[in-house]
Amino acid sequence: MLYYSTRHNSPDVTLEQAVLKGLAADGGLYMPRSIPRLPQAFLHNFKNMTLQDLGYAIAHVAFHGDIEASVLHDIIGDTLTFDMPLRHIEDNKYVMELFHGPTMAFKDVGARFMGALARYYMDKHGEFNTVNVLVPTSGDTGGAVAGGFRNVPGVDVWVLYPQDSISYLQEAQFASLGGNIHAIEVNGTFDDCKRLVEQAFMDPELNRKMLLTSATSINVARIVPQTIYYFWAYAQLAQLGKDVNNLVFSVPCANLGNLVSGLVAQAIGLPVKRFVAAENENHIFHDYLTTGKFMPRPSAGSIAPALDAGNPTNFERITDITGSVEKAREMIHSYAYTDQQIIDTMNDVHKQHGYIIEPHGAFAYKALCDDLRPGETGVSLATAHPAKFSTQVEMAIGQEIVVPLQLRDFLSGTRQVTPMSSGYNAFKRLLLENAPA
Repeated sequence: MLYYSTRHNSPDVTLEQAVLKGLAADGGLYMPRSIPRLPQAFLHNFKNMTLQDLGYAIAHVAFHGDIEASVLHDIIGDTLTFDMPLRHIEDNKYVMELFHGPTMAFKDVGARFMGALARYYMDKHGEFNTVNVLVPTSGDTGGAVAGGFRNVPGVDVWVLYPQDSISYLQEAQFASLGGNIHAIEVNGTFDDCKRLVEQAFMDPELNRKMLLTSATSINVARIVPQTIYYFWAYAQLAQLGKDVNNLVFSVPCANLGNLVSGLVAQAIGLPVKRFVAAENENHIFHDYLTTGKFMPRPSAGSIAPALDAGNPTNFERITDITGSVEKAREMIHSYAYTDQQIIDTMNDVHKQHGYIIEPHGAFAYKALCDDLRPGETGVSLATAHPAKFSTQVEMAIGQEIVVPLQLRDFLSGTRQVTPMSSGYNAFKRLLLENAPA
C-alpha cells in the first residue's frame, strides 16, 4: 500500500519510506491510500483473544500485510508486554489505564512499535550509517522514544524539550540515559521545539548530510499501533458482558495523535458512536469545531503540560479523515477546561470513588462525565501514571503519591543536558557537528 501526503504535493511512498522519512517532502503528514475494513466476524471473536493476538490481527489488517507476518508478530510481542486494564469508576463510566508500560505513559505503545519497526527497516539498509531521530516532547514522548531506541546501534535520538515545562521525573527518563540519547533543553515553548524539528526536515543541506526521521505522532508508525487499545477497550467491555453498541471514547488532546488513532480504529471497523476531545485553555481544536476556523497561536502553560500545544501537529490528519468541519462535529464533541476545574475533578474523583487520576486523564474523565448520555458506555483514556505528575496530584487530593520503583530508578541517574536557544541555526549547528564526515 502507498502513503500520500496530506498536502498532496509530494510523491506517494511505501510504508518503509514513510516510517524512515517521518514527514513528507512538502511538510505534510503521511496517510494510507486506503483504510481497510475488518471483517465483522473479527469483532465477535475479540472477547476471546489475548491482547497480543488482537494487536497482531489489527496491525496486520491496518498495514495491508506490508509487514511480513513473522516480523509483525515479533514486533507486536515486543511492544505489548504490559496490560491496559479498564477501571470501573461509576455507573457506565470507565477509565482505561494506558500507563503500565516501561515509562508509565500511553506513548509506550506507539513509540515501542515504531522503534522496533524502524530498527527492522534500518537493518535492511547497510547504507544507513546513522539514523537521527528528532523528538520534540512536552514530557512523555521523550522518555518513551528514548526507551525504545536506547543503545540501538546506528541510531542517535535528539530529544528537544521546553525549559522549565516538564517534570523532573519526565526529564530524567531521557536526560539520564546518555549514550545515543541526547537531551536538548530549549529556551522556549513546546511549539518552538516542534518548529525546530519541522525546519530540520525541510532543510536541504541538513538532509543531504544526515538521515533524519521522527518518532513523534507525525510518524504513521506511531498512529496505527495506538488503534489497538481502542479495540482492547471494546474487547474488555464485551468480556464483562457490557453494552458496546453505544460506545463513547474521551481523549485528552493537544497534538491530536491519540484522537487520530481512535478515528482510524473507527474507520477500520470499531463501532464507536463518537469521540470526545478534552483540551485545556489552549483549546485550538475546540475553537475549530466551534467556529470552523483553525487558528494556531502561542501555547500557554498549564497543569497538564502534555496538552500545551498551540499548533496541533495532527490537525491535517483530522481534516483528512473527517472531510469537513460539519462531519468532524458529528464524529467528535469537544470541551475545554481551566486548571482549577481539573484540580476540582481530581479531588472529586478521589473523594467520591477512591481513584487517583493525574491531570491529563482528569481532563478526559471530566469531558466524559459532561458529554455521556443515558444508555451509552463511556471510556476515558488515562495517559500517564499519577506519580509522573505527583506535585499536581498531591496538591489536588492532599495525599502523597508513591513513586513506583521503575520510575524511581530513573531518578538515580546523572542528567546530561545541552541547553540551547530557540533559534534554528543553533539546532542545525548542533546536528551538523555530529554528522558523519
